[in-house]
Amino acid sequence: MAKPLNLIVACAENRVIGRDGRLPWHIPEDMEFFLNMTRGQTVVLGRICYETWPRVALDGRAPVVITRQAALARPGVRVAATVDEALAIAQTLPGEIMICGGQRIYEETLERADRIYLTLVHAEVPGDVFFPEWRHLNWRETERRESRDTNYRFTFSTLERVRD
Repeated sequence: MAKPLNLIVACAENRVIGRDGRLPWHIPEDMEFFLNMTRGQTVVLGRICYETWPRVALDGRAPVVITRQAALARPGVRVAATVDEALAIAQTLPGEIMICGGQRIYEETLERADRIYLTLVHAEVPGDVFFPEWRHLNWRETERRESRDTNYRFTFSTLERVRD
């Protein structure tokens, strides 16, 4: 049986997830949540996300990087040319499968996702990288927690796919 596919993302109300190759905010509570949720899991991510997360292979994470640059492979880091190839590799690795971005990877996996761990930042922020529209799909919120810091209000939600 195939492992469930989990997307984990923080996005603004206008679906922004990045700007100039970086996160468009600094929210320590969300970063801690992300690191805890991905610890010991298989993480599937695109090349830009990989290049901005140099410590991805720490804490027991098994990274699978989607890129055509085979030279990025190193001990403990697998490389796949396509999303389908990355997911096939991820199925063979320990832990849950956590899709960590970026935009194209989320676009190619959203329709297949079983769960989204969503941090919704209650702000409209400028950016150049977006999470695809998810609200039109059939989700059931199974967990919800509101929080805030000095700059933002945000909601941690777990959304489970409702299958027909």
